[in-house]
Amino acid sequence: MRQPLSEADAARIARHKPAVGMASPRFSGVASFMRLPLIDPASAPGAIDIALLGIPFDGATTNRPGARLGPRGVREASTGTRLFNPVTGIAPYEIAACADVGDVPVNPIDAAETCRRIEAFVAPLRAAGIVPLSVGGDHLVTYPILRALGRDRPLGLIHIDAHSDTDDSQYDGTRLTHGTPFRRAVEDGVLDPRRCVQIGIRGSLDAADERDWALAQGMRVIPMEEVLVRGLPEVVAEARTLVGEAPAYLSFDIDALDPAYAPGTGTPEWGGFSSREALFLVRALRGLDLVGADVVEVAPPLDITGVTALAGATLAFEILCLLAEGVARRREAADPTP
Repeated sequence: MRQPLSEADAARIARHKPAVGMASPRFSGVASFMRLPLIDPASAPGAIDIALLGIPFDGATTNRPGARLGPRGVREASTGTRLFNPVTGIAPYEIAACADVGDVPVNPIDAAETCRRIEAFVAPLRAAGIVPLSVGGDHLVTYPILRALGRDRPLGLIHIDAHSDTDDSQYDGTRLTHGTPFRRAVEDGVLDPRRCVQIGIRGSLDAADERDWALAQGMRVIPMEEVLVRGLPEVVAEARTLVGEAPAYLSFDIDALDPAYAPGTGTPEWGGFSSREALFLVRALRGLDLVGADVVEVAPPLDITGVTALAGATLAFEILCLLAEGVARRREAADPTP
């Protein structure tokens, strides 16, 4: 049973709760992630535990653009989320102080500069003990986040995606694209490849050896065909074992879902996860030591129905529940007195 919050923590957390839908219509006001307060963490040190941030950048995409509008679309869709997860029993805003900290000031035409800005935005959060939950943006944005979070010790990784994103370069040697982030992170020593698991990889390849580098580093690549044969519970059990109890990062590319459930993404691939399977995957990661997470590649202009943004918002809430529980677990470990 979780220990009662101290008076100070209870007061701090109470100041950072979403607007309640029964008191204020969900379609009113300025849209923020989960209807949380918008704050600058630098102006209120020690105030929050989890920072939700947008990274509106798709200058490294190699197919259809539009993910630069992902944060806006997910913010709007997330106004429909509520306060309590009835499946996991987690009430994230009762155990962690959460806030929308705005968007990283990206450079839309310079990937290298944007990476520097993302790392500079996330590093102070990490230094303050704040857990980042980011919404992209194309998948390159994960690379500088990993640099900020894994600079002292390489992280493990749960990566749910249609693509491995471990290319060396694309288009005349370009090394910073949404197809290269995890290769760059391993090369920089911020990601431990032996604790990296990629789930749901599928689709045609440019070359037969496209995944060989990842496999040679010790990364565990679980293609969708293997998921179908073994089943989700067995696959997740293996992923949990490989990542272990050390700090890890969760990255969910929305194109892991089948285009029937998430058509608004830059590089859709047939044969993906259903929405129910995606929920199972995230919930089954409960209890891992997640020090950050992201949802990327939501491209609202490619989906006039808004269902892809809704998928991104729903997954972000489920991930937020995991992160909040982790915050509470670490708080209790630091102060075990009843």
